[in-house]
Amino acid sequence: MAARIERVVTSGTFALDGGVWDVDNNVWIVGDDAEAVVIDAAHDADAIAEALGERRLIAIVSTHAHNDHVGAAPALAERTGAPVLLHPDDLPLWKLTHPDRAPDGELADGQVITVAGTALTVLHTPGHAPGAVCLYAPALGTVFTGDTLFAGGPGATGRSFSDFPTIIRSIEGKLLSLAPGTVVRPGHGDDTTVGDEAPHLDAWIARGH
Repeated sequence: MAARIERVVTSGTFALDGGVWDVDNNVWIVGDDAEAVVIDAAHDADAIAEALGERRLIAIVSTHAHNDHVGAAPALAERTGAPVLLHPDDLPLWKLTHPDRAPDGELADGQVITVAGTALTVLHTPGHAPGAVCLYAPALGTVFTGDTLFAGGPGATGRSFSDFPTIIRSIEGKLLSLAPGTVVRPGHGDDTTVGDEAPHLDAWIARGH
């Protein structure tokens, strides 16, 4: 059976730089009836585990280490035995949420994670966070973008560890070069496509944030 994509929406808070915001997060599950990976274990390990059912969880892949994307990762790892994977450049952010529990493995640009016969290629896309990554699944016509690219533009860069020129370089170099029909599945909100977002690059740059 070919890999399929499922979305679980969990709710909680995002906290950074002394502020706290209520957020809904997209948790993406990619796999078949036997095995899966979770992209961003946000807020609620119980809800994610329920969606997984009896499937073997290969990995918990963190697109970046803001607390709303990794808060439930250790609990889900403990329940399933799956490793938590994070780009090492995001360790300072990870330690803000989980100071006593390190990730189990590292993500690197170009790394391939295979689930249900489907390849997910790691794209290092810093800007929203230093170790932000996207996961490109060409066989599924999809890129999972975390908080790097949304329907309507780049992720936020107004807080610690973020940088606007860097996120623009990441989006232009790693994401807008993908096929226009590639579905963008972000960490919050609705899907879009590379083709729908690409024409707005100059406007994002002019806006400057």
